[in-house]
Amino acid sequence: MDGENLYDEFGNYVGPELDSDEEEDDAEEMQEDRDGDKDDEAEEMEEDEAEAIPQNQIVLHEDKKYYKSALEIYGQEVETLVQEEDAQPLTEPIVKPTTQRKFQATEHNLPNTVYNKEYLADLMDCPHVMRNIAIAGHLHHGKTTFIDCLMEQTHPDFCRAEDQDTRYTDTLFIEQQRGCSIKSMPISIVMQDSRNKSFLLNIIDTPGHVNFSDEMTAAYRIADGVVVVVDAHEGVMMNTERAIKHAVAERLPIVLCINKVDRMILELKLPPADAYYKLRLIIDQINALLQTFSEDPNPVLISPLMGNVVFASGRYNFCFSLLSFANVYAQSCKKLNAQEFARRLWGDIYYTKSTRKFSKKPPTGSTPRTFVHFILDPLYKIFSQVVGDVDTCLPSIMAELGIKLSVAEQKMNVRPLVALICKRFFGDFKAFADLVTLHIQSPADNARAKVEHCWTGPMESKLAEEMVKCDAAGPLMVHTTKNYPTNDATSFKVLGRVLSGTLTSGQDVRILGENYSIQDEEDCRRMTVGRLWVPEARYDIEVSRVPAGCWVLIEGIDQPIVKTATIVETEWDEDLYIFRPLKFNTKSVVKLAVEPINPSELPKMLDGLRKVNKSYPLLTTRVEESGEHVLLGTGELYMDCVMHDMRKVFSEIDIKVADPVVSFCETVVDTSTLKCFAETPNKKNKLTMIAEPLEKGLAEDIENEVVQIGWNRRKLGEFFQTKYDWDLLAARSIWAFGPDTTGPNILLDDTLPSEVDKQLLGTVRESLVQGFQWAAREGPLCEEPIRNVKFKLLDATIAQEPLYRGGGQVIPTARRCAYSAFLMATPRLMEPYYLVEVVAPADCVSSVYTVLAKRRGHVFKDAPISGSPMYTMKAYIPVMDSFGFETDLRTHTQGQAFCLTAFSHWQMVPGDPLDKSIVIRPLELQPAAHLAREFMIKTRRRKGLSEDVSVNKFFDDPMLLELAKQQDFYSAF
Repeated sequence: MDGENLYDEFGNYVGPELDSDEEEDDAEEMQEDRDGDKDDEAEEMEEDEAEAIPQNQIVLHEDKKYYKSALEIYGQEVETLVQEEDAQPLTEPIVKPTTQRKFQATEHNLPNTVYNKEYLADLMDCPHVMRNIAIAGHLHHGKTTFIDCLMEQTHPDFCRAEDQDTRYTDTLFIEQQRGCSIKSMPISIVMQDSRNKSFLLNIIDTPGHVNFSDEMTAAYRIADGVVVVVDAHEGVMMNTERAIKHAVAERLPIVLCINKVDRMILELKLPPADAYYKLRLIIDQINALLQTFSEDPNPVLISPLMGNVVFASGRYNFCFSLLSFANVYAQSCKKLNAQEFARRLWGDIYYTKSTRKFSKKPPTGSTPRTFVHFILDPLYKIFSQVVGDVDTCLPSIMAELGIKLSVAEQKMNVRPLVALICKRFFGDFKAFADLVTLHIQSPADNARAKVEHCWTGPMESKLAEEMVKCDAAGPLMVHTTKNYPTNDATSFKVLGRVLSGTLTSGQDVRILGENYSIQDEEDCRRMTVGRLWVPEARYDIEVSRVPAGCWVLIEGIDQPIVKTATIVETEWDEDLYIFRPLKFNTKSVVKLAVEPINPSELPKMLDGLRKVNKSYPLLTTRVEESGEHVLLGTGELYMDCVMHDMRKVFSEIDIKVADPVVSFCETVVDTSTLKCFAETPNKKNKLTMIAEPLEKGLAEDIENEVVQIGWNRRKLGEFFQTKYDWDLLAARSIWAFGPDTTGPNILLDDTLPSEVDKQLLGTVRESLVQGFQWAAREGPLCEEPIRNVKFKLLDATIAQEPLYRGGGQVIPTARRCAYSAFLMATPRLMEPYYLVEVVAPADCVSSVYTVLAKRRGHVFKDAPISGSPMYTMKAYIPVMDSFGFETDLRTHTQGQAFCLTAFSHWQMVPGDPLDKSIVIRPLELQPAAHLAREFMIKTRRRKGLSEDVSVNKFFDDPMLLELAKQQDFYSAF
């Protein structure tokens, strides 16, 4: 056979099988000859083609020789390489994505500071020269801009633009896009007070929007004091009041910064005497709030004379107190005692020029107060001279003040020029340093109060004694309150405060979650600490160890932490207790159901849900029984920011969002019409209960922990006897609050020892409580929490044998009995209401009333803002009708009205939810009397429940017969 026919067109051997080694050798030689001929031909072709291809050209296709100039494709000065094998690994994409995660807006290397970074690290070992401060206040009252001034003074390279919109602590892309803070952001800086003593200030900037008050709660937990910032124009607003109330509840000292003083001069154009009255009104309002909220009959009040009030303007770069302004005068008059002079600069004190003396009565009717004469008048003159005729006035006033301006500086625009002059006249913010160092305690001095308030363990234990010492050599105890995503949003840095010991990088620690207890140690993980940082907002300083009293960002331990955590050392052998979970001053009442548009991306969405749950302190995520994934937040802006992070930061997938809905509560308005009983499935046990409403205010006391179930029976009994007039037997027979330990419902043992074996009843008490908790968590109307209901256990027949009274028998029976008692006590639905604060001009007030009336809202207070053309109105509006309210309000007022909403209270929904005579038609507006029925049916549909509440589901046959007899009895009349 011809050798060429032994191979197919692809060169594969297709001839007969070779029987001997010689034949195989012959075949191999023939194959080598054939391959050699092909190689020779290929080389000749390549040489011919190489001559034909012009210089700097590339082959775009291997088989068909298409040629294109590399110069035409890539441009000049581009080197073209042709590689025979893949040099790029398969794990790296050929075309990398160009989109960046819009989370951290920018990244910075360590910038220059007026102090040495090592000096800052050394001060961390000295808790007595350290202050942990939270900056709080209302929206747009200048908190972040004020911190910009601090950064400008401590970071020479940081220079704010002329439009004053830098906002150093607003690091998120969405914060810069919206122009308001969303996350609490910590910074650590070194500042000097008026005596030139250096202090390490750990400052955390909190959002001013009421929707993000959970960030303020997280900041308060690791702070030792609060600086409340108030706009001199707007005065005390909604979130100012809430910030003060929350700070009092957290037992934090409060100092005041009256910001934006320039607005009284440039915008309101108030005379200096009227400006003084407005400032004094703000201080009086703050003191009134402190006296209202404080449990102490003699709380520490604020006053410029006490040094716990400063006046500032973040936009124009000045901050002063009475003492710092007195020091300005003392520099020019060496004989002047600044301390004594400062004491005469506030209140009804007047200065007589002729006698050069101070008096408490004005010598003439036109004599101004000393604050007006010595402080406001010079301030007004600086602004008026610079804003006025600059060319003629500026040189003379600068010469008088001793301020030198270069030719370029004199040509600056008015706003930056005023800021520059004020900065040189008032100097650095030493008044602020005095404010916080003198009136807020150091971590060492405040350690006992912080541990007593935050720690769940006994104060007599050895661990508590070590934390009170705030000793860096003690056992490690760290309380974490916030989680910050990394730049790539794949993990989190955990912000915490070291209360005892020293946290070091690479250390093995135990992380105790919020569900950890001595009885249940499951929520505990052993992990290794990664890198440690001192937070500085837009950059972080890496350190190797962090001693007691400091704040720290921790890497590598975020996996088991959901909201807060307690970090302890691994060698501690005694009983461990956790720090209390955060207690918020608002509730999550807005629900959003989400699902991925592409079902295959469900795991990505679940990962995104887990991450946003870590990122937002108050956010709650859960899966309903219908299978839908639900997010619960505080309001529209809050949920909008959560969904932005879900779509753009954490998961980067398309997510479908249902219409927002609200959480409801179920309650009763009457006592059960008959004694409701239920038998266990084995017919060996029988429970009898009734339900009735709680006394007014009791539910709020339980939620706010004014009364706690953990008290002893005597203390608990005395509280209910004295405040709510309960009889002694009932007050001492309280078994549980529910749901959980602070739920607004009560389970009461109202059985008599003569009728029930109390010892036998005690054996199933735990099961009865669990059944009650289950019922209180999911009510019978639409599986929403029960509120404001007292369940009384009237009778109980318990089996003698332990086998017949187990939890599997008693728990569901107790729940079913509670449900039947609830349904017999005239059940009703409750819906959440927002408190709305609207600020608008006087001519827009009627439009505000109109918009509120359309949404079942009503105004309960309206008044003009003192010294301002604006009106402020306070109203209540159902959360269900609040969606789109802000947009509607701005449309009707041409954008002149601005509103903020925060959860206020629960209120009964009009109508009977069990009235079957009401027919709900689709897309049809229901009258007010039908709302309860509509809300219940639509909530049940959404949750995948049956259309209506079935009584047969909760009532036993004997109970149904009893109910039928009663209905027949009443129908006879």
